Amino acid sequence: PKVDIRTGAVTGAEALLRWRNPELGLVLPGDFIPLAEDIGLIVPIGEWVLQQACAQASSWCDKGHPIAVAVNLSARQFRQNDLVETIKRALADTGLAPKYLELEITESMIMHRPEQTIATLQQLDDIGVILSVDDFGTGYSSLSYLKRFPVDKLKIDQSFVRELHQNADDAAIVRAVIALAGSLNLKTIAEGVETGQQLSYLAGLGCDEYQGNHFSRPLPAEGFLSLLVANQPAPATITKTV
Repeated sequence: PKVDIRTGAVTGAEALLRWRNPELGLVLPGDFIPLAEDIGLIVPIGEWVLQQACAQASSWCDKGHPIAVAVNLSARQFRQNDLVETIKRALADTGLAPKYLELEITESMIMHRPEQTIATLQQLDDIGVILSVDDFGTGYSSLSYLKRFPVDKLKIDQSFVRELHQNADDAAIVRAVIALAGSLNLKTIAEGVETGQQLSYLAGLGCDEYQGNHFSRPLPAEGFLSLLVANQPAPATITKTV
């Protein structure tokens, strides 16, 4: 779940990929994604994830829970010539409005051939999807390019959040990222928030959203729907005075 720091409301979700192998059991992404990248399977896997995420988001919208679902794009996916058409097709096939799909692209990816990246991001922005820069602060962004990228959010990497409240350098980096995002009219979301201390510190710095085990561990779709139902604000009470 992605959560608004000020209100505590669930604002979105990030789709996480798991492989349930009949022999190996639950296989985590770190164990199979690099191999999929190497042998080229990441592209069809990525398309499948995109379709599944859009279908799930559409289902939640139909049930009265319109939230955006974020999908991480791999470097190989992002460089595919048919990326924009693939995303349009996933939206059309599932009936999902573009504003409920968020695409996360790492900082290192967008700085590879930045001029070409700007063109691709502009096409995606024209569709109406949300664009986020993932793992921000771990790459080598050029501010002159960053202001030209039509992105909506900067995601603060969990490596800076982990010791935020006790490491002055991490705190300075997070403070700078939030200030930078604010000056560019971008939202910030912190990853890997595990404690109330971290959350309070981020709130004090003006971070917009967060995700991490402090609020909820990753959930299957059914469990996430239950969380959405429980997280709904209570209806306003109307009183009549005579």
